[in-house]
Amino acid sequence: MPDLADEIEVAYPQQPHCATVLLLDVSGSMGGAKLAALHDGLRVFLEETGTDALASKRVDLCLVTFGGEVAVAHDFAPVTAYGQPSDLGLVARGSTPMAQALERGMALIEERKAAYRAQGTDYYRPWLLLITDGEPTDCRPGDERWTHVAATLRDGVAARRFAFFAVGVDGANMERLRQLCPEGRPPLALKGLAFTALFAWLSRSQRQVSASRTGDTVSLPPVDWGTV
Repeated sequence: MPDLADEIEVAYPQQPHCATVLLLDVSGSMGGAKLAALHDGLRVFLEETGTDALASKRVDLCLVTFGGEVAVAHDFAPVTAYGQPSDLGLVARGSTPMAQALERGMALIEERKAAYRAQGTDYYRPWLLLITDGEPTDCRPGDERWTHVAATLRDGVAARRFAFFAVGVDGANMERLRQLCPEGRPPLALKGLAFTALFAWLSRSQRQVSASRTGDTVSLPPVDWGTV
């Protein structure tokens, strides 16, 4: 049986790639104005990143949602392959299986890196960004699953397998998010519903990464959308 990585087509394989996984909380509490603002932010990210000559070829975006269940709303693809955020069919419902979403996101990153290696494509350190307004409902702090997920995240960051960012929307349990984050990069609390500013920052950051050489240290833009 052929290796799965050999069957995954990587767009623009001659370009170095930055695999970016967004873990989006779409549980019931994210409905209404929060979900609408999230759609607006995603639209800004796709538009601004898609018009950049390098980032449009080098940023591989994957959207994972968690609300009742964990689902890949859109698999890895250049941002120009996405339509409008409303086409994704994001609906707020259900509980918050955050641990499962984090496990899925980390696994997707490793699979994507394997695909890059199989096709001889160079890559930047992947990004994993979690956005939530709650706390996990599929585990409890201190239990085996929570401890394992938190340790795996911190180990992955320490080993430079990926960069991890956590953003808490109004209602998020920031102490729980803090337990997931590595030292020196605490979770940030979104100011109100400043999703547009958050995703504009993400686009600027990804464009800066895309313009660098793999292995370079990149200084990210200052954060004006969140607080520690």
